[in-house]
Amino acid sequence: MLTQFSPEGEKMTLSHFLPHLSKEIYPVGRLDFDSEGLLFLTDDKAVTHKLLTPAFAHQRTYWVQVEGIVTQQAIEQLQQGVLINVNGKEYKTQPSIANIFSSEPEVPERIPPIRYRKNIPTSWISLTLTEGKNRQVRRMTAAVGFPTLRLIRYSIGKVTIDDLKPGECKKVDADIKGLLFAH
Repeated sequence: MLTQFSPEGEKMTLSHFLPHLSKEIYPVGRLDFDSEGLLFLTDDKAVTHKLLTPAFAHQRTYWVQVEGIVTQQAIEQLQQGVLINVNGKEYKTQPSIANIFSSEPEVPERIPPIRYRKNIPTSWISLTLTEGKNRQVRRMTAAVGFPTLRLIRYSIGKVTIDDLKPGECKKVDADIKGLLFAH
């Protein structure tokens, strides 16, 4: 689904799942149509500003299933920052925290499932960023030779999707002033 409330073609949006929400509530840090995971919804402009302003550099962690067996060299490149294309210009990403999962993380089945190729293995990495360029994670993994197959935003700061199933929503404490939605 699209992580927006306004309709766009035939695609599902947040309004299909959360029709009761106030029109003042907006998603902060959208996920693209093919991505999953934690989405923060709020009507607090100060919270929105803090989460979207690059100067605050809050961490966002993604669990990424990639095509192929990730190498330590690729992880080191991701940690140091890689060159990607942003709006037609070459951009070097900020250093990140990147790790290879020793085993596949426990995640809900994806609907529709990712493409499956019997002869091409996949692996999972954890990638923590403090910046958020459009489709940045996908561009980063492709730049090191491992295209993204599945992308799940696991956390924003200290808030995680650990207790949420896809489609679930929960309020977070009063200091944060918002809702979490698992997409």
